[in-house]
Amino acid sequence: MTIGFLRHAEAEDGHGSDFERRLTPKGLDQAAKIGKFCERNGFVPDLIITSPVVRARQTAEIVAEATGCKLIEGGWLACGMEGGDCLKHIAALSEKNFVLLVGHEPDFSEAIACLIGLPDPSALKIRKASLTVLDLAELNEGCGQLQFMVPARLMS
Repeated sequence: MTIGFLRHAEAEDGHGSDFERRLTPKGLDQAAKIGKFCERNGFVPDLIITSPVVRARQTAEIVAEATGCKLIEGGWLACGMEGGDCLKHIAALSEKNFVLLVGHEPDFSEAIACLIGLPDPSALKIRKASLTVLDLAELNEGCGQLQFMVPARLMS
């Protein structure tokens, strides 16, 4: 199974609640670049699951449109997810070949560290608008293999 972690694109600062922050024009462009990159390079997921937080949902919608993928909302991806909880939810999707998760930091660093067996999640920094892809040989902690991490700014 392949799991992609897409941190949301750039969002506006502090207008309204954190939950309602929308993408900036730069963030909209970043999300479009990611969608094109995925489609062009064959990283088209079977399913995209997004955090319900507005900036993540906007990012996911743009990528889903570019790739033609089904998009659903996963409340478990909202800010504050823990690495072990992520693994439980991924295990429920084991019939899928490639699932793309769209969410937040530091949640994704913790989840990725858990999946690849990295003892200290602070060793990872998942930048806004970056795509991290793992292959999971088994659905257990430490069984993932990092395939790549690439920020939108490097996607042409």
